[in-house]
Amino acid sequence: MRPLLLSVSIAAALGVAATGCQGNQPSAAATAAPAAPAASAEKIVDEHSFSQPDKVRTTDLALDLAVDFDKKTIAGTATYTLDWVDKAATQLVLDTRDLTIDKAEGQAADGTWAPLTFALSDKDKVLGSALTIEAPTRPAKVRVTYVTSPEASGLQWLAPSMTEGGKQPFMFSQSQQIHARSWVPLQDTPQIRFTYSAHVTAPADAMVLMSADNDPKAARDGDYSFKMPQKIPSYLLAIAAGDLVFKPISERSGVWAEPAMVDKATAEFEDTEKMIDTAETLYGPYRWGRYDLLVLPPSFPYGGMENPRLTFATPTVIVGDKSLVSLVAHELAHSWSGNLVTFATDKDSWLNEGTTTYVQGRITEALYGKDMAEMEEVIDRDELKQEFASIDPKLQRLSLKPGTLADPDDQSSATVYTKGAWFLQFLEKRFGREVFDPWLKGYFDHFAFQSITTAQFRDYLKANLIDKHPNVVTMQEVDQWLYEPGIPGNAPKVESGKFSTVNAARIAWQGSAKLPDKSITEAWGTQEWVHFIEGMPETLKPEQLEQLDTAYHFTGTPNGEIAMRWYPLAERSGYTAAREEMGKFLERVGRRKLILPIYKALVATPDGLAFAEQAFAKAKPGTHPITAGSVQAIIDDAKAKAPAAPAAAQ
Repeated sequence: MRPLLLSVSIAAALGVAATGCQGNQPSAAATAAPAAPAASAEKIVDEHSFSQPDKVRTTDLALDLAVDFDKKTIAGTATYTLDWVDKAATQLVLDTRDLTIDKAEGQAADGTWAPLTFALSDKDKVLGSALTIEAPTRPAKVRVTYVTSPEASGLQWLAPSMTEGGKQPFMFSQSQQIHARSWVPLQDTPQIRFTYSAHVTAPADAMVLMSADNDPKAARDGDYSFKMPQKIPSYLLAIAAGDLVFKPISERSGVWAEPAMVDKATAEFEDTEKMIDTAETLYGPYRWGRYDLLVLPPSFPYGGMENPRLTFATPTVIVGDKSLVSLVAHELAHSWSGNLVTFATDKDSWLNEGTTTYVQGRITEALYGKDMAEMEEVIDRDELKQEFASIDPKLQRLSLKPGTLADPDDQSSATVYTKGAWFLQFLEKRFGREVFDPWLKGYFDHFAFQSITTAQFRDYLKANLIDKHPNVVTMQEVDQWLYEPGIPGNAPKVESGKFSTVNAARIAWQGSAKLPDKSITEAWGTQEWVHFIEGMPETLKPEQLEQLDTAYHFTGTPNGEIAMRWYPLAERSGYTAAREEMGKFLERVGRRKLILPIYKALVATPDGLAFAEQAFAKAKPGTHPITAGSVQAIIDDAKAKAPAAPAAAQ
């Protein structure tokens, strides 16, 4: 998944020593870190799943589903092929959230189905309800008949008016982190990997797609079948239905989108095949068959989601100049780091996102040059600096301690993405690419189609890189990255020559009120403008923002990366002229990364809080449940902290 973290590496603010990287020499000042657990002795516990993978495991899932746009439900059956790991076990425990369970059945040796007793536990606010099925004979297959809730957290149902075309409804899923359980009862933990098949019926005018073998030439007839032959974890289960058409990019890649969007999206993502080729050169063959992209409506809560064979992508990265296509590089990179080698629990999410962000940077550098890769690294690290200034240090560890996360949706994105990538960049700088690249490729091969922990990663790193190339990196240095908060003092720094020009232009304007020469700014892309705004003081005078706005038209920009930085600055500075377009942006866009900073800036004042409530009331009907919950929490928290109004005089 990619929030599209684009920001300077003011390393000192992160606790990074001024000396930065010391070439290929280990740091003499490396501090000792807590001893890591041995993988062989490790008991893997997923705190966010009721399932019991040490007793029984799903090896295959067969779905037979009907999509009902009028009722906003998916109904049907889920059939599980089971491996009873513990021969004494007699229960199958599945994760659910707001599902209505009609019946459970077990298949006898002669192929007949017989009812099984089942019970749903009381609902936990985060985890949902455990579905416990009594299976005294340990059948090889169990079948559950169920229907989803119209408010399923992992599904969004859009009326025609909320889509690009405006004529047909749209539905899509978002299963990560633990939302798959809201539309399929299953063992919703990445420890479990399974193949799956599906038969799905829908209205005849709705094209249905899944994270499986979508046929670009499939007839739109309301009856669809799918197979996913590679084993995947539950969070990669995905479905979408709507007015969708296909346009190819290459023999193995193309774009699915609404008709009004497909040409624009295909042009923006035309380098996808080059990205696949680049990743294969670095890390071995692409193992998933096709790589297609589905462009979703603007309400999609994330930048992208790496559903295998079918990346779900936000339209907010389609800006006409390819400046934000690192999103595609990121989601494609997940085909190796995440989909192929998966974290076993969300305490180790960095194994997916940090490794993927590192690979993304290598793809970006290969295709778009070192300048682009460096600018994006700088923006990422600036965002990390900002996040580390306020978040609990316990969330700054790559490998989180048990009990740290109450809700896996609340993970520190800057930690798992940027600190994780920075750790791998540290290893790359020390060992050199000629050593590190083959090691990383070997890591993907060794753990292919497995779910692993940080301890397993650490063991593999020690045996196959650290020990084979002594006196380069110590395990104490490794453990400081993995198990300590913050950034180690010997982390490599990154600088951007292009950003030096941006910094000079900003500083000159602040001192003289003279805008940079057009010959300079006309060459700037998204990354330069993002850095220009991010380097501003916390507040400016309204007349200063008016000058910038008149020259560069930031208010009303269709570029979400600029909007998410401009509108909070405008709000903090009392530049109310941006309010009207800000409200339209919040109503139109549902991507969490882009809108949550704006809401947080708004609720800081009573007037802004009132505006935020009004804007959210307009936006909420088209807002994804995951996003709506986050926005409501920001508003509720601000209202709870607001000073009470003085009592009226008697």
